[in-house]
Amino acid sequence: MFAVLKTGGKQYKVQSGDVLRVEKLAADAGEKIQFNEILMVGSTIGAPVVEGAAVQAEVIDQIKGEKLIHYVKRRRKHSSQRKKGHRQQLTLLRITDILESGADATGVKAAVGAGSVAAAPAAAPKAAAAAAPAAAGADDLTAITGVGPAAAKKLADAGITTFAQLAAVDVDTFDAVKVKAEWVAQAKDLAQ
Repeated sequence: MFAVLKTGGKQYKVQSGDVLRVEKLAADAGEKIQFNEILMVGSTIGAPVVEGAAVQAEVIDQIKGEKLIHYVKRRRKHSSQRKKGHRQQLTLLRITDILESGADATGVKAAVGAGSVAAAPAAAPKAAAAAAPAAAGADDLTAITGVGPAAAKKLADAGITTFAQLAAVDVDTFDAVKVKAEWVAQAKDLAQ
């Protein structure tokens, strides 16, 4: 049985036992991973992806590819030449299993690219949890002229989340953020 999987923007036709070099994945040597983006299994062709299908693989090693030379030369311009080399980071895999269905129940870690945003899912809930308490009883401080998102975040970190709190700030003694007198005046108007 064979399958066609997609990873790193490329498609690979694989069978059990195949050894593959793919774009670098966020996994260590000896770890078992699962590819869930399967385009075809045997003779089943999926619309974008075959539902419930997966390919499991074992990471053999993290390697670098052969050196590719990029040379730029503009003719009759002796000072305009450039030579650069690049070695792509790759992951060496051995395909272990091809599953036609039941991929969700395996419990194997999904294959994720090394530079992918999905590689760090733990950071997103933390940011959402930090924004939720601030937004509960807070005013939109960016409504004040001159206060952008960065200044509003600094003010929130200093404990100022409402117009009334900003209106009560003494510009000369407040050290956490450079608060301007115009901000305090506008906050007094908006607090009423």
